[in-house]
Amino acid sequence: MAVLVDESTRVVVQGITGREGRARTKLMRDYGTRVVAGCTPGRGGETVDGVPVYDTVLEAVDAHGGLDASVIFVPAPLVKDAALESIAAGVPLTVLVGDRVPVWDILEIVRAAERARVSFLGPNTLGVLSVGKGVLGMIGGRAESARAWFRPGPVGVASRSGGMTSSTGYYLSRAGVGLSTLVHVGGDGIVGLPLPDVVRLFQEDPETSCIAMFGEIGGSQEERVAEMMANGVITKPVVAFIGGRAATLGVRFSHAGAIVEGGRGTYEGKVAALREAGATVVDAFDALPAAVAGILEG
Repeated sequence: MAVLVDESTRVVVQGITGREGRARTKLMRDYGTRVVAGCTPGRGGETVDGVPVYDTVLEAVDAHGGLDASVIFVPAPLVKDAALESIAAGVPLTVLVGDRVPVWDILEIVRAAERARVSFLGPNTLGVLSVGKGVLGMIGGRAESARAWFRPGPVGVASRSGGMTSSTGYYLSRAGVGLSTLVHVGGDGIVGLPLPDVVRLFQEDPETSCIAMFGEIGGSQEERVAEMMANGVITKPVVAFIGGRAATLGVRFSHAGAIVEGGRGTYEGKVAALREAGATVVDAFDALPAAVAGILEG
């Protein structure tokens, strides 16, 4: 199976007429994703690579009898309005690819999504790719590379780093480990679906038997995963690598969501919490594939 996207997911791309929107729509469609509509205000009636464009998401929803996901490719100052439009139209999942979205905008999106009981991924996310089924966002860059890099199988990948989402999947596949879905939760301090939520999705997926997690210093996402494991909410094996071991207090590692402040979010604290809860935590990233393979073989 898969989480968040599969071959039946019906997708609208907001900002489809822009450079990124066009390029990533091609990736998604070439990989097999059902992109059924696009949306750019004032460009309704046009087409992009055969995909009809509408002025609003609601028009796209009305025309196509409901949509399952929206992927947003617009500049950061426009992300809030685009996301609120998708949420108001009742789209169950909205993917916010853009980075540098103001935190106050994200808080408004969080509140709107909670009220509408829908979900969003990101911001600052590469998206999600279910191997051989579909992709929302830009994981893999091109359909050809995405097919070549990732082989299907029982391991779910959840990551706080965009580049390391692809790298984790690539090196696992190189080691003969197949993947169910790869999810980049986003690099900002506040994200719609953090690691605990994604890990819970993998727990509920009957065809995911092991979870590979790339964590980082800063925040409490990894500690919350550890709490879920300790409380029996997560029972599937978790293999994790935590980036930022050498970082010191106040040093930002990689991006906005990875900063140690006030003694919280440290490398040592995350590793200790995960190991105490029963996770396998590797000290070097290149040890991750062998650790996952060992669990699958055992």
